[in-house]
Amino acid sequence: MSEPTEVRAAAPPRPPGAPEPAPPAGRSVAARATLAGTAVSLLLITAIVLGSRLLRDFDSALLPYAVATVFLAFGVAYRYTVWVSAPGARRLFKKGFGSFFSAANFKKAPTALPRMITTYLGFQKFLGARSRARWAAHQLIFWGCLLAAAITFPLTWGWFTFTSGSGSGPGYEMRIWGIKVLGFNSLNILGWLMFHGLDIAAVLVIPGASYFLWRRMKDRGAITGQRFAYDLLPLICLIVISVTGLLLTFSSIFLHGGGYEFLAILHMVSVVFTLIYIPFGKFFHIVQRPAAVGMQLFKYTARQDEQVFACKRCGEPIDTTPYVENLRGTMRDLRLDFNAFVEYCPRCKRILRGNAYLTHVKKGFK
Repeated sequence: MSEPTEVRAAAPPRPPGAPEPAPPAGRSVAARATLAGTAVSLLLITAIVLGSRLLRDFDSALLPYAVATVFLAFGVAYRYTVWVSAPGARRLFKKGFGSFFSAANFKKAPTALPRMITTYLGFQKFLGARSRARWAAHQLIFWGCLLAAAITFPLTWGWFTFTSGSGSGPGYEMRIWGIKVLGFNSLNILGWLMFHGLDIAAVLVIPGASYFLWRRMKDRGAITGQRFAYDLLPLICLIVISVTGLLLTFSSIFLHGGGYEFLAILHMVSVVFTLIYIPFGKFFHIVQRPAAVGMQLFKYTARQDEQVFACKRCGEPIDTTPYVENLRGTMRDLRLDFNAFVEYCPRCKRILRGNAYLTHVKKGFK
């Protein structure tokens, strides 16, 4: 007995001269993101080749790290393109970066942008309002990772090198793109700081990451909504990278290189995994944060013009008028039918929701 054949409705023929149907939105976004990621990766590879003087200064032992940074560049460009394709993020991106590069904003408040970059990006003062301990831990992680990236990436790409005329020091020269920038003695304070910059970064990162890991294991509010791959894994990776990096220094100084090869492989694997993980995990907010600085500037300049939007119910100020209008536009883009709700302060929203519940929901139980 033959199996029944599946019957499918044939697509109606396309009229002559009619345009080709547009591809699905998701497919076009993925195509743009792939193209952006590929372009950024090729630019980075070109920069590595040229910056290392056609690979003459490139250390082949650091090849896995360099490959990981290329994957990192692809992932960041891909994810960022997907992110700004969403209606809400696209508005944030346009308004934020429009304010960031606005000459009019610079004329009205010339010191606002550098002040916000310092306080919002650098010292993240908004975190201090939540908890001083969380702010301090975040600062340790931020500056430790920033220091590590500033040292590791150029070294990995062969952009700057440390060379010694005698082969073993103590006199060294730091060269950037083959040009001598600084000469130093590895036995003095400057030389010690130069050679142990990554150890200093590790000492900063370990207590900060450990605090957040401890908090996520003990705090009931954090435990409730956390996910291992998103919330815990990044902290574990930072601790593993920092500890193995310190152990490499410990092995070379106190153990005469004992276990160095194993530690080097473990350290390399942890770094490579973390770099590839960054675009698709919690650390992606590092890339998103500059757009938020632009939005803060957008709100600040509106306040300078006294464009404050008052609650329609109680008259209390909510936020700046341009910000409220931007939020209303985002809700329209997302086809949400309650964009008028942004015209009320949080307290009045709760009251309106309570009244609606009593009127329309509770009424059905009488």
